[in-house]
Amino acid sequence: MFVEHTLEKPSWLRVRAGDAARVAATHGRLRSHGLETVCEAAKCPNLPVCWREGHATFLILGRHCTRGCAFCNVERNAPMPVDPTEPERVAAAVSEAGVRHAVVTSVTRDDLPDGGAAHWAAVLNAVKKTGATVEALVPDFQGRQHDISTVLEAGPDVFGHNLETVPRLYGAVRPGGDYTRALGVLRFAAGRGAVVKTSLLLGLGEREEELARVFDDAAGAGCRILFLGQYLRPSPRHAPVAEYVRPGRFEALRERALATGFAAVAAGPLVRSSFACAEQRGVLSRLKG
Repeated sequence: MFVEHTLEKPSWLRVRAGDAARVAATHGRLRSHGLETVCEAAKCPNLPVCWREGHATFLILGRHCTRGCAFCNVERNAPMPVDPTEPERVAAAVSEAGVRHAVVTSVTRDDLPDGGAAHWAAVLNAVKKTGATVEALVPDFQGRQHDISTVLEAGPDVFGHNLETVPRLYGAVRPGGDYTRALGVLRFAAGRGAVVKTSLLLGLGEREEELARVFDDAAGAGCRILFLGQYLRPSPRHAPVAEYVRPGRFEALRERALATGFAAVAAGPLVRSSFACAEQRGVLSRLKG
């Protein structure tokens, strides 16, 4: 249990209200298929905006993670059985809810021999048949290249794996994770020709020079897209917020990251790894064109 923090949320973290009727309708369609969305499970502040834009993030392989990162609202518990009907249910929900860009992510399943890679591929293949673009936001599969290849062979439009924070903070906020291994996932995917993306949460206690190193490392690994957002503490049992990063600093970091070599950078207090980002859509259009 972490100690309580005393920082008050600043005014720039206010979330704009969305279309309540549309949110309720989308929620109903997704729930009718018994699906979990990160939009809801992670209490994402962008849910109304993303759902309005036809953008949703689906959580597969159950609600329980075998790890337990100190920033994440997903519960660590005994894993759930893999549901073979999930690929078809996700695809049906994408079609019925009018989702144009589907982000698929999952809990980490260290209990499965392949980390869930075959199930991942089945979900991606099913969603691609709907005509939606598909982004895979994957765990590290303990660095196993064979399992990463299984996901890549399903042909996601974007392959994402989040570095989340700087190496120094991994032990405190990302137990079970390894920075070098995470970089290796990005490098392997880029080497296979994928459009690779990663994200960082700021406000966990990182330093400026540490962020610069991560920018260099990720770009050097072949990462094309970078998202930077403010860490928001889900509960008192999670890591405390060390700092609320001002919008002006986010913009400065965005410029620094673009200078490092990324093709697209989204940076701001409410940016999340699955955020509906115009810059990312532009990169995909250019690469496909």
